[in-house]
Amino acid sequence: MPNSNRKRKFIVYVAVSADGFIARPDGAVEWLDRPHPKGDYGMPEFYRSIDTCILGRKTYDLMVGFGLAEGYAGKKNYVFSRTLLKTKTSKVSVVSEDVPIFAERLRSEKGKHIWLVGGAELVAAFLDAGKVDEFIIHVIPTMIGEGIPLVAPRHRDLRLKLLATKKFPDGVVRLHYAIRPT
Repeated sequence: MPNSNRKRKFIVYVAVSADGFIARPDGAVEWLDRPHPKGDYGMPEFYRSIDTCILGRKTYDLMVGFGLAEGYAGKKNYVFSRTLLKTKTSKVSVVSEDVPIFAERLRSEKGKHIWLVGGAELVAAFLDAGKVDEFIIHVIPTMIGEGIPLVAPRHRDLRLKLLATKKFPDGVVRLHYAIRPT
């Protein structure tokens, strides 16, 4: 249902290893391949709450490798890139403009919430611009030792407010945070 009376939120919805990585150093995410419990960690409900997906270039390249060049079905799909001029499909638009300008234009449009799919550089850019509203982080009970962090390292202090937690039977824990205003 559209958010006609409230602003659209930019939400980072992601899985991380127990040691805080979203992927191995080479981008591999095979460690995420596991049986999912009934309800798929709330993904269907979250998917219904959004109408727009934003990806970084590396994340989009990974999706293309998985055969998902068309983006997320039934959603507006954007890829942030300074080097990619266009995609092979009209269903995914390339964005090269500044994050604050793009984010404010998108937020002002009517619609549902916006999923910041990833990766670390994209999330960092939206955080640096003050445009992230919430994190929904699924901590997978696996340590991979090294890899790509949830957010690209930069100097920042970011206070979060815990909105909810949920423990799943397979040991996955979902942490739902809002960004506290500074």
